[in-house]
Amino acid sequence: MSLPSASSNRIVLAVVASTFFVGFGGGVIFPILPNLGEVLGISAFMVGLILSANRFTRLVANAPAGVLIDRIGTRKPFIAGLAIEAVATFMYVVAIISPLPEFWFLIARILWGIGSALVFATAYTITADVSEADSRGTSMGIVRAGITFGFPAGLVLGGVVSDLWGNVEAFVLAAAFAGLASVIAYLIVPETHVEDEQESVKPWDLETSVPALTIGLVNFGLYFAYIGVLFSTLVLLLGERGITIFGLDAQGSSGMLMAITVLSGSVFTLGGGALSDSVGARVPVMLAFLVTSCVGFAVLAFGSRFEVLVLACLLIGAGQGGVGGPLTALLADLTPEERIGRAMGTNNVLGDVGGGLGPLVSLPLIDVIGFEAIYAISAIVPMLAGIVLVAGIYAHTGRLSPTISESIN
Repeated sequence: MSLPSASSNRIVLAVVASTFFVGFGGGVIFPILPNLGEVLGISAFMVGLILSANRFTRLVANAPAGVLIDRIGTRKPFIAGLAIEAVATFMYVVAIISPLPEFWFLIARILWGIGSALVFATAYTITADVSEADSRGTSMGIVRAGITFGFPAGLVLGGVVSDLWGNVEAFVLAAAFAGLASVIAYLIVPETHVEDEQESVKPWDLETSVPALTIGLVNFGLYFAYIGVLFSTLVLLLGERGITIFGLDAQGSSGMLMAITVLSGSVFTLGGGALSDSVGARVPVMLAFLVTSCVGFAVLAFGSRFEVLVLACLLIGAGQGGVGGPLTALLADLTPEERIGRAMGTNNVLGDVGGGLGPLVSLPLIDVIGFEAIYAISAIVPMLAGIVLVAGIYAHTGRLSPTISESIN
């Protein structure tokens, strides 16, 4: 749908605000539940299952969410997803006062997975719908940054508020922000995707075009190395090499480094999308940031000092973030409007598979081949993603690096 520039900007900002505020609920639980679990009688295994339940749920929910968007539009699923996440966040309060806390926490995280599948797919689809091709990278970067910033903001909210006032107060505050996100979306975000009711579609009607699979595989590689390998092994690396930051133990030091990585990623998420708009092509910008990620993992493999690890995390975060904006923008450029929802859902599925597979592969292999080999392999992953990107785009467009105008269907 074609909208005036001012209206489009207002919609994008509303999407950013909504995803940022609702993201608090995703992060608020992490500083609280591991310590609270023993008090409530929740086993360590169950705590881990609760924390990861949303990701497992999203693996199943991402594709149907994308199909639903192409069938009924973006407004209803976006508002519904935000409302589901708000209810899920409030259920943390129910869990604390319930005689069966593990049950309610698990249900809350499953609901969060359903809600986030709807929110992620609709946020990117709305942005693709209302942005022009020459500014789509910037808009995608801004929305992706809003989604990214919400989680660490929730980590801070959970840690600080629970310490100062209490766990229940932290969960109630996060739920209130999630409710505010729903109100913002209801008042500001219009329907952007469909004008008439579409014919019925099946939940397994995925987007299997060359652009969707190509970009989805790039997303798979990024999440495999970034979330799957880096975030799950960093604390072990610091313990193995005896590296500490400001006198903190391995857990505190790894938290600091992960925060640096997320901050770097968020900054370059904004910059990468804008740069691809400025250059007039997505592929060169993405390749440059994939190389940046590769260099970061290579530095991480052999770093034995605090300063070196900080540099590695800055590079990895920059690479991950810098690819994000152009990646979703290119997917929107190459996908017919009526199938963008499916394409975004497929992209999210492959990203979550990569993020979930990474720990399963990397953690058992550390004792077998060591950290250096694990990170060396992770350095190769972005390069393979770059090869997949260039090959897929060439197969679809006949050009190694099509301009933005050449990419539009």
